[in-house]
Amino acid sequence: MNIEKEVKEKWGKTEAYSEYAEKVKGYSKEKFGEINAGLDDILGEFADCMKNGFSSDSAEAKALVKKLQDYITENYYTCTDEILSGLGQMYVNDERFKNNIDKHADGTAEFISEAIKEYSN
Repeated sequence: MNIEKEVKEKWGKTEAYSEYAEKVKGYSKEKFGEINAGLDDILGEFADCMKNGFSSDSAEAKALVKKLQDYITENYYTCTDEILSGLGQMYVNDERFKNNIDKHADGTAEFISEAIKEYSN
C-alpha cells in the first residue's frame, strides 16, 4: 500500500488530517521539499544532541521536542501533546520511521521517543 493511501486510511477522518490537507494543498513540490528537509534537519539536531552526551530528559532535548512540535504545527497540522506522544511511539514502532530517523545516528528514533515522553511528563 502506498504511504498516502495508508495515511488517509488511518487518519483521514481526523481533524488533524483535515487541517493538514487544507494547509498543504497550496504547497508546491519545492515547498514540500523545503518543509520536509527542515523536519529532517530537526531530527538531525536530536542525533547531535544524543551524540554530544545529552540525555533524553535534558533541557536541550526538551527544547528540541518543543521545536519539533512547533515545526509540525507551523507546517503540517496542530501537533497537540497527544499527537506528539503518538508520533514518539510511531518513531520507534514503525520500522520505516525508525530506519529513516536512525540514518542520522543509530538510536536517534529511540532518543526522540524518550525525549517526547520526558517532555510530556
